[in-house]
Amino acid sequence: MKGASTWKLKLRLWIVTVALFALLYVIVMLISSYFGFGGPLAFTVLAFIIVFAQYMLGPKIVESTMRVNYVSEAEAPRLHAMVEDLAIKANIPKPRVGIAEIGIPNAFAFGKTKKDGRICVTRGILKLLDDEELEAVLGHEMSHIRHSDMIVMTLISVVPLICYYIFISTLFSSGERNSGGAIIGIAALGAYLAGQLLVLFVSRVREYYADQGSVELGCKPHKLASALYKLVYGSAAANKDELKKVEGLKAFFVNDVSDASNEIKDLRQIDVNLDGVITEDELAELKYTPAKIGTGAKVMEILSTHPNMVKRVKRLAELS
Repeated sequence: MKGASTWKLKLRLWIVTVALFALLYVIVMLISSYFGFGGPLAFTVLAFIIVFAQYMLGPKIVESTMRVNYVSEAEAPRLHAMVEDLAIKANIPKPRVGIAEIGIPNAFAFGKTKKDGRICVTRGILKLLDDEELEAVLGHEMSHIRHSDMIVMTLISVVPLICYYIFISTLFSSGERNSGGAIIGIAALGAYLAGQLLVLFVSRVREYYADQGSVELGCKPHKLASALYKLVYGSAAANKDELKKVEGLKAFFVNDVSDASNEIKDLRQIDVNLDGVITEDELAELKYTPAKIGTGAKVMEILSTHPNMVKRVKRLAELS
């Protein structure tokens, strides 16, 4: 099952990546025709230079925004032991281990390659989860590195931004060729909207596979479900100013920190005794019970970086 599921994930990632760069190429060709110089090749090279710069600078941007401090085994022995054990099970090099100096309870993985992988936790999550819950979350992040999907996200996320920049630039164009500029602007806006939806789709899909990957690495499904449940509550109670500072990188987090308040209501149906955790029995009961998801939540999921949390927990119930 593991090989088949990973193959499906990689196929989806490749299809979306090709679609996004095809959109970008169309816009590039329109621009070259509009200006009458440079040709498609020159503009394509420029676009790839921008993407490559994003790829190279991405980790530094994450480190700076999240205030990451890499820690040694002496400084965080429990964290290092968990990461090392999971890396051995995943058959990948042990990622660098870091702690983000922010209070929002969460974790994230990033890097340019598997050898360059980094797994970080926030100060907030260390105070919130028990050892098995934390291990399940780390297994989720280890799976992102194992699947290399964090590399794809770094690459494709810049494509809609390029299209948006082109659209904004055409708004201030003037002269006799305004009609041609308007056509490019409309095409760039359409490409931006379509590209953004595709990036969000990839972001949601990779979360399902990372959840499954955590279970494949030996972590308990109900412990990951319980961790996700706690992270939603923790995100909803987090400092709003701190949330705004990291919102641009929320796709790296385990859950959508911006939508946490809206997810709490639907999640209460799973925590039968309302004790703040999801037990093995509660998750098993969900396996045979239809999950109730509000219409608004279903609509908002399309515009979210993460799948609906009730659906994620339901999927974990099916894996248990």
